[in-house]
This record gives sequence, structure tokens and C-alpha cells, in this order.
Amino acid sequence: MLEALWNNVDYVASVVLFCIGLYIIIAKNNLIKKFLGLNIMETAVFSFIIALGVVDGGGPPIMGEGVEGPFASPIPQALVLTGIVVAVSTTALALSLIIRIYRQCGTIEADELREME
Repeated sequence: MLEALWNNVDYVASVVLFCIGLYIIIAKNNLIKKFLGLNIMETAVFSFIIALGVVDGGGPPIMGEGVEGPFASPIPQALVLTGIVVAVSTTALALSLIIRIYRQCGTIEADELREME
């Protein structure tokens, strides 16, 4: 059992990171902390996708004369790069919205905002 976990430590780390982010989203009331939890979950998904694309003994996916052997798939790398761009833009938008909420309401605590309705 432990050997199987050790052989798949990258998958285990991704799942642990995802669970930490989920806990933060559920347990915390501060909007910035909730969004930090969401960013941790995004990072876990990115690391999981990259771990899926790893090929043991594989080289970079660059074809050339005399180059042989297994190659790492460039598709997971491209998906993660696109996901990072989306995550950065989402982070910028969310933080600007949180600033706007704070300026209008005077708080960024979710339970206090619910009481204001």
C-alpha cells in the first residue's frame, strides 16, 4: 500500500492540495481566503494534468535527425499553460471585485455580507 502511494506521490500530492483548497473554501468566511483556496485547487488540477503527461524515459517532443524513443506529450503542457492564463485573469477580476465589494459594503466577510441582504 505504501509502495503504491510512494510510486504515485505526484498524484497523491495533487489530491492533498485539492482537498486543502476545498477545505479553505468551505471553512473560511473571508472572500480573499476563499479565493486563495480556489487558486490552490487550480494549482492542484494543473499539477495533476502535468503528472498525467509524464512519460518515463521520454524526451522533449522535438523531432530531429537521429532522435528516437518515447516523447512526452505536449498536449497536457499546452492545456496547463492555457489554464494558467485563464487563472491569472480570473484572479485579477476576482480581486478587483473583492475590492469593489469592500468599498461598497465595508467588509469582505461572507457571513456579514449575507446579513446585509
